[in-house]
Amino acid sequence: MARWRSMTCGATDAVARTLQLVSYHVIVSTFGPEGPMKCSGLDVVRYDADSLHDQFGAHFRLVESSQELHCTPFGTTQQFLYCYCKVE
Repeated sequence: MARWRSMTCGATDAVARTLQLVSYHVIVSTFGPEGPMKCSGLDVVRYDADSLHDQFGAHFRLVESSQELHCTPFGTTQQFLYCYCKVE
């Protein structure tokens, strides 16, 4: 059974708690290294693929990652990072 969990603004403790629920595959999207410093007035944690993968632990293998520039309704851009990891 697939599980979905939403995290608020990339808090590192939320990442660790969520990864305890994962059994086979995980796809995570968060702000990239050039993303905003704040989201809705809250400080965020920004990651590159390696630093996000480090949160997963040794039993996960980084299969693929990509970055995207998202255009907001306010006319700004925000960098997002996507990582696909698999339990080995």
